[in-house]
Amino acid sequence: MKKTPLLILFIIMVNSNLSAQNDVISAFLLKWENSKNYLLEMAEAMPETNYNYAPTERQMTFKEQLLHIKGNMVSLSENYFITADFKKSEKVNSTTKREIINELTEAFDKVSEIIKKTKLEDLDTEVNFFAGPKSKLQILNLIQDHVTHHRGQLIVYLNLNEVKPPKYTGW
Repeated sequence: MKKTPLLILFIIMVNSNLSAQNDVISAFLLKWENSKNYLLEMAEAMPETNYNYAPTERQMTFKEQLLHIKGNMVSLSENYFITADFKKSEKVNSTTKREIINELTEAFDKVSEIIKKTKLEDLDTEVNFFAGPKSKLQILNLIQDHVTHHRGQLIVYLNLNEVKPPKYTGW
């Protein structure tokens, strides 16, 4: 009989853990960490001598793609999710592979920090966006979609340079 309360407590703990993982912000943060690790593996895989590689003249180089990803994630998170007491990032001109990887790591971590402070109910808030009014939830999805879009391009860059892309990690 004494085992029953422990079993009930265990079930409650498991259910609360699952529901914490299933709210929008927790799910985003879990996927975001995996996204970070996957992109950093790509950045590590490309030899630094190929960071200026672009498949055509009209496309960004590998390095420019990475810096574009970083700039976009920082801009969207800082412009649409931070409070007045949060210090915005300063623009950095990273040039080496190591500097770029460090900047990417810091940017991913900064986005996580910002989103962790966002309340679920705030995701319904409408913000002015260049493409028209959007909810913060839409901006949150855009942050991840933008990384995914450019990361897909980087896989092509790696393959064109005969560098095996890292194994995909989703959730």
